[in-house]
Amino acid sequence: MARAMFDYTKAVLAKVSFDVNLFCKELKKALTRLLPYEIEELKLWIDSLIKQNPQLDKCLMYLKT
Repeated sequence: MARAMFDYTKAVLAKVSFDVNLFCKELKKALTRLLPYEIEELKLWIDSLIKQNPQLDKCLMYLKT
């Protein structure tokens, strides 16, 4: 079940990566729903996504906490 939530989160974030505000909003929601080890894995995935979409780097502040 938890893995399904992680995969769903990645799919949603990939789909909204065109809009920085929407991406940040979905990222905040994801951080409340995922398990700690999934959040660490999500950070790695987001790092690779930011290389493709540099405008998303302002959302990294949510991952610092």
